[in-house]
Amino acid sequence: MFRILHQAKKIHQFNEVSHGLSSIRSFRAAIVLSGCGVYDGSEITESVSLMIALSKKDADVKFFAPNRNQAHVVNHLNGEEQPESRNVMQEAARIARGEVNPLEDLKSENFDAVFIPGGFGAAKNLSSFAFEGAEMEVHEDVQKVL
Repeated sequence: MFRILHQAKKIHQFNEVSHGLSSIRSFRAAIVLSGCGVYDGSEITESVSLMIALSKKDADVKFFAPNRNQAHVVNHLNGEEQPESRNVMQEAARIARGEVNPLEDLKSENFDAVFIPGGFGAAKNLSSFAFEGAEMEVHEDVQKVL
């Protein structure tokens, strides 16, 4: 949370400096999605709210997600686990409306901020928290960008 607040302050400072100056580059933001849907991916309202906020600031936004299957698939009508499999990156494309890059291609030094919207997918597809609790580990590809 501190990191996000620190980056938000950075956005505000950047906007104050760049107000009225068209020659300054836009704020570069990476959004890491963990699928699509509150129970097994990125929470849609949080993701879209973030997209809108960044859009209002004319940020240059790129989307990233792990290119692997979700931990499991949940029916969002009844909360029951489904016997199918879905790819995290393909599901993330529902929110991003298209282009999603493999998480392994994300180089955080090329961005002013890296955002990870909420949703249980972060606990299932970006870490082992949903299954191991306090003994959890953040997946290696996620660690590399933070």
